Amino acid sequence: MNRIDHIRHEEKKYHDLCYEQYKLFETGSWLYKPVNTVMDLMDYFEGQNFLQVLDLGSGVGRNSIPIAQKIQNASGTVTCVDLLDSALTKLQIYSKEHDVFEVIKTEQAAIENYYIQPDIFDYIVAISSLEHVQSEEDLKNVLHSMKKGTKTGGINCLIINSNIQEIDLHTKEELDALIEINLPTEHMIYLLKSIYKEWQEIKVEIKEIAYNIVRNERHIQLKTNAITFVVQK
Repeated sequence: MNRIDHIRHEEKKYHDLCYEQYKLFETGSWLYKPVNTVMDLMDYFEGQNFLQVLDLGSGVGRNSIPIAQKIQNASGTVTCVDLLDSALTKLQIYSKEHDVFEVIKTEQAAIENYYIQPDIFDYIVAISSLEHVQSEEDLKNVLHSMKKGTKTGGINCLIINSNIQEIDLHTKEELDALIEINLPTEHMIYLLKSIYKEWQEIKVEIKEIAYNIVRNERHIQLKTNAITFVVQK
């Protein structure tokens, strides 16, 4: 098994377990509420009909279901892309529970393989998902596709992790971080700013985050500089 396959195998195990153990919008995990920035940006689209939203790496619908609830009476659609079948199956169940099944469209694909149609989307969201594409080259290609896929006046909202460290809480040793792309924070910011240079920056923020996870019965602290990057075309 090559490095990427190994990482994706471990990620699948971790997420499958998380989606089994924790219910969407219940306390106890990161699934309990949507990301504030993602929801706040919906104000930009107040009063618009037929909104087209793309959620890359949607998971079980932490952000896409609340977005769908906001746009369901205005003939909008949220397209949700995820690598994991298990996530999309749960997303469909949750979308029925929250009465937005008709508003949500699911596509199973690795983000780097998903074709984004040009000039289609008003709002593209990618939360902690772009660092899971296979290479830095793939990341650049996906960002260019996102740009092309956004209508004039549309918004791209990214949260992307950088400078990721994993530490075994028992032995205190630093582990090889199980993430496809792990760039230094300055490098990631430079890459984002250079690709989106002609767009208007709405928000650029770096937040140090640390949280504990369990992987293969090992207790691990994950540290990251999470970059919030919001731009308008």
